Amino acid sequence: MRKRSKYRPKGVILNPIAYVMESMTPVAKHASYLIDLKIRNHAAMTALTQGKATKQDMDDLIAMANISEALSRLGFGKEYGDVTRAGLDAIHEVGKRGMADPTKPKFILRASDMNAMNGLMELHDAQMDVITIKDMERAIDIVNEEFRQRKMRPILERNK
Repeated sequence: MRKRSKYRPKGVILNPIAYVMESMTPVAKHASYLIDLKIRNHAAMTALTQGKATKQDMDDLIAMANISEALSRLGFGKEYGDVTRAGLDAIHEVGKRGMADPTKPKFILRASDMNAMNGLMELHDAQMDVITIKDMERAIDIVNEEFRQRKMRPILERNK
């Protein structure tokens, strides 16, 4: 059997100047992307508050919370670490309660969970107004690396 090569080809950027210029532009300048993102997150939150949230809505909220935490680590809203932690804990609790019966998930908020998640949503919206595309890419890389290393707290514990 042949030994696996350690060589991994790198991605090629066709236009490095345009890539650098794009990385320096604020996310707020990409109005359509920012509006779509905010609509998606707020629609998921609305569905959750009404008790109509699906698994996709929860996935959107979890992704929003993970990105917000990564941006906090990068220094955007670092002073609101307690808001981020409370929001992550609330999403985890709602997810655990909702997936108690995995065949028919039903996600219900408590008042404390709603307050924590509203604070996290406000923080995420404020972060989106000040970050650049490069900051967003770095935050996504942090989230993907945490997922790859299995450092994230799972909603459902795996049976061993």
